[in-house]
Amino acid sequence: MMFTSFISSLKEQLSGPLPGFDAQFQMAPEGRKKLPYNISTIKGYRESAVCLFLFERNGKIYFPLIERPVYDGVHSGQLALPGGKTEKEDEDFIAGALREMMEEIGAEITRKNVIGKLTDIYIPPSNFMVKPVVAFSESIPVYNINPKEVESVIEFGLHELMNDELIKETELTVYNNAKIKTPYFEVRGKILWGATAMMLNEFKTILKSENLLSLI
Repeated sequence: MMFTSFISSLKEQLSGPLPGFDAQFQMAPEGRKKLPYNISTIKGYRESAVCLFLFERNGKIYFPLIERPVYDGVHSGQLALPGGKTEKEDEDFIAGALREMMEEIGAEITRKNVIGKLTDIYIPPSNFMVKPVVAFSESIPVYNINPKEVESVIEFGLHELMNDELIKETELTVYNNAKIKTPYFEVRGKILWGATAMMLNEFKTILKSENLLSLI
């Protein structure tokens, strides 16, 4: 009952104005904060979509994060929400997000489980414009991981997301051996940073500002 009430209240909040870039940029890497940023002027990007997929386990609400395999690319080894590039056959970005989640971790839901979206976010290194979809399931997902795209799945709780002590700062060595200072969420001893951290901070801001904490 509490989960149902939470989803209903969250759906209502997602239908209104969102915290947007101000909330996202609280978790932006140092270099990103210096970039002139007007999302409406960005052209020639590739569209992708990810899914923040909520479910209840033992009275707490979780969502899956994926750990990407190590490879020669800008997102090697990173933690992320399941999702990826939208394809021509996708009806829209929602269809793309759900298809990608199914392909990556085997979690299958329908459009009726989608309750809204967060603010789009542009990722300069990969030239993706990401649309974050928010969805839920009344059952606990059973994973079927695609090892080519996913190293592991980590279920992260909203009670953990709301813990400010898990927000820290570090200096990372990233693609092309560049060094970057960035805030991050500590997730099971791993670093969740970049665009995913920015999206999740907007979600966290919604939970804080709209008094949804009592339902978590």
